[in-house]
Amino acid sequence: MKILLTGGAGFMGSNAIRYFLKHRPDIEIVNLDKLTYAGNLANLKDLEDDPRYRFVQGDIANEIAVEEVFATHQFDAVINYAAETHVDRSILDPDAFIFTDVIGTYRLLEAVKRHKVPRFIQISTDEVYGAVPKGETDEEAAFRPSSPYSASKAGADHLIEAYIKTFEVPAIITHSCNFFGPYQYPEKLIPLFITNLLEDKKVPVYGDGKQVREWIYTEDHCHAILTILEKGELGQTYNIGTGERINNIEFTQKLLELLELGEDMIEHVKDRPAHDVRYAIDSGKLRKKLDWKPDVSFEEGVKRTVEWYKANEDWWKPIKTGAYLDYYKQQYEQR
Repeated sequence: MKILLTGGAGFMGSNAIRYFLKHRPDIEIVNLDKLTYAGNLANLKDLEDDPRYRFVQGDIANEIAVEEVFATHQFDAVINYAAETHVDRSILDPDAFIFTDVIGTYRLLEAVKRHKVPRFIQISTDEVYGAVPKGETDEEAAFRPSSPYSASKAGADHLIEAYIKTFEVPAIITHSCNFFGPYQYPEKLIPLFITNLLEDKKVPVYGDGKQVREWIYTEDHCHAILTILEKGELGQTYNIGTGERINNIEFTQKLLELLELGEDMIEHVKDRPAHDVRYAIDSGKLRKKLDWKPDVSFEEGVKRTVEWYKANEDWWKPIKTGAYLDYYKQQYEQR
C-alpha cells in the first residue's frame, strides 16, 4: 500500500509515519510537508535511509505542488495531517489557518477525485464541536467552533462531507481529542510546561486553569488511524478519544509533583478569548465498530513524555526561545 501522508514532518505526522512503517512492512509512505515553523525533518532522521519512505517538500494549498506529487505516484490512500493547529496563533493571525486547513484540504480533495485515489482520511479535531459543558459529543453533534483554528477545521470537514455526497469521494473524517507525546512542538500545553520546568521556568496557566481537556497518547492515536485506514467505512466520521479528562490546573499540579517541584512554578496569565471550558467526546463508535481501544493511560503517557524531553534536549532546546509566549502575553494584555 502506498500512502501520501501530508504534514509528516510535524508532531502528529512524524509519529504516524514511524508507527505505520514499524507495524506494517507492506506500507510505503510519501511525506508531503511545507516545512513551516513546526515542521522538522529531524523528527524523521531515523527513517532517512528507509526505502519505504520518501520526503517531498510542498504546500498542500499549492495546486501545482499537489498535482505534481499525485501525478508522480499512484496512491492507495491519502492521510491529511497537514494543518495549522495552535489556537493562540489562529487568534493573532488567522490567514495561514484558512489557507492550509481549508484551501489545502480542497486541493487534496480535488486531486483525490481526479486521480481516483481509493481512500482519503482527514485528521480533524474535537474542537469543531465547541465547548461541551456536560455529557459527551458523538459524531452526529452540531459544529460550534470557537476559534479561527476550530472554524477552519470545521470548514474543511464540511467540505469533505460535501465532496462525499456530491462527487462520491471515498473519504473518512476523524475527530480526535488532544494528543501528546514525543516530538511535539513546545508551544502546546504539555511540551511547553515540561520544557519550561526542565529549564527552571514558570508555567503559564490561562485564567483559573479549570478548562477540561481529554487526552490521548500519540501511539494510541496512530493505532486508531491505522485501524481506520484498514477497517473504517467510507463516508463515515469517527471520534477518537480515551475518556481520560482532566482540567489544566490539576494536570499542572500532577506534573509538578512528578518533577518534584512546588506550585510556586505556576504563573496564572490572562485567559485567551473564547476559551472553551470543556471538551468531551464519545468514541464508542470507533471502539464498537472497529474494535479499537487506547492502551496507554494518561498518567503513563505523561511519564513517557517527560522522560523523552529529558533525554532529547538537543531536539527541543534549539527550537525553543520563549519569544512566542512573551508575544502572546503582550497581545492579550493589550486587548
